[in-house]
Amino acid sequence: MSIADRRARFSALHAREQLFVMPNPWDVGSARLLASCGFEALATTSAGFAWSLGKLDQNVSRDELVAHVASLADVTTLPLNVDSERCYPDDPGGVAETVALLAEAGAAGFSIEDYDPATGGIDDIEVAAARVSVAAEAAHRLPEPMVLTGRAENHISGVDDLDDTIARLTAYRDAGADAVYAPGLHHLDQIAAVVEAVGVPVNVLALPSAPTLAELASVGVRRVSTGSLLAGSAYGALLAGARELLTAGTSSYAESGVSREALRAAFVPGTNS
Repeated sequence: MSIADRRARFSALHAREQLFVMPNPWDVGSARLLASCGFEALATTSAGFAWSLGKLDQNVSRDELVAHVASLADVTTLPLNVDSERCYPDDPGGVAETVALLAEAGAAGFSIEDYDPATGGIDDIEVAAARVSVAAEAAHRLPEPMVLTGRAENHISGVDDLDDTIARLTAYRDAGADAVYAPGLHHLDQIAAVVEAVGVPVNVLALPSAPTLAELASVGVRRVSTGSLLAGSAYGALLAGARELLTAGTSSYAESGVSREALRAAFVPGTNS
C-alpha cells in the first residue's frame, strides 16, 4: 500500500461513522506486533519513543522523530499517525517544515499540542490556534493531504476545565484541524459533551478509568488511542521481572512472556500487516 493509499485510508477511517482503535507502538518490534493483531491504524507515542532512547518525554529531537516515523512506516502498511508534540516551532523552518518532513517520512496523520514544556503550562488559545493553522495549511496543501489532530492538553497538565477544553478544541477545529483530542478525559458525559460541541472526529485516550469502547462508540467517539500506556506496561513488566530476579531469585515473570508463535507471525516477512 502506497503512502497516498495509507493517507486516503486514514482519512476514510475518520469519515466513516464507526469507532476505530489506534494503538501506539514505540519501536519497530512493537509496531509489527500490533499490526499483526488486526488494528486498522497505528500511532507513535512521544513518551514511549523517548523511553526507548533512554530519554524522558519532550526531549526527542525533530531529526530523531522523523527517523523513527520513517522506520515504522517502512515495516507496516497501516496508516501511521504521529505524536509530534508542538511540531517543533523553534526548529529551522518551524511547524511547516516539520509537517513536510513527517510527510516525507511516510506519516498519514499527525497531531499538534498546546502544552509548552519550556514554561510548564498551556499556551494561550490564540497562540495555539495560530500554530494549528500553520500546520493545517502545510498538511492540506500536500498532493496527498495528512489528517491533522489538534490536541488540548489541559486534563493531563493539571487544568480540569472542560469549558476551556471545548473552547480550545473548537478553535483548533476552526483553524483547520481535521480531528481533535483532549487526553485525560475519562467521564463519559464530558466526552459526550466534547463530541457534541466540536462536530469533528474526536480521539479518546484509553485510560484504565475510561469508558469501554462500546460506551465511547455510543456517544460518537471516532478514534481511541493508547498513548504511552502500552509502552509503560511493557517497561513495567520488564522492571518487575528484573526486581523479582534480584530479590527473590526466581523467574516466574517469564511465564507471561510473548509466545514464539506471536513473534513469528509478526516478524517473518510476508506475514505481518
